[in-house]
Amino acid sequence: MTTDIDTTGVTARRAVRRERLRARLPVLGVISAGGGLGALARYGIAVLLPSEPDRFPWGTFTTNVTGCFLIGVLMVLITDVWSAHRLLRPFLGVGLLGGYTTFSTYAVEFRSLLHPGAVGTAFAYLAGTPVAALLAVFAGVVLTRRVTGVVRRKED
Repeated sequence: MTTDIDTTGVTARRAVRRERLRARLPVLGVISAGGGLGALARYGIAVLLPSEPDRFPWGTFTTNVTGCFLIGVLMVLITDVWSAHRLLRPFLGVGLLGGYTTFSTYAVEFRSLLHPGAVGTAFAYLAGTPVAALLAVFAGVVLTRRVTGVVRRKED
């Protein structure tokens, strides 16, 4: 006795998965390209402002704060000012600025400062980075709204 196996459902699911992947490839491509460019920019700042043992890591701090400022600028531009192409936000926001900012390095640098003689610097860095980053996002949003003349939309 033989049984017929219905592979129609399996074939249809595979086709749906292939189609979803095909639709996502441009987004993944622009994120990858932007991430590479952002990482190169971050490397440039690390070369200009190298971290020194037991010293405040100004390079990473500068990178994260400027990146957060630019995220604030970008969010106003692509939500309130421009009718942006669907790939612009993934390219700039996730790719470029995601590759540029480096909160993982922030964590590693904080950890490396946790020893006698640098504990004060470690905790100044630990507290100062997120505070400065949040203020930078806020400043980016406010400044961009002022420069572009965009008034904040009231939520219903």
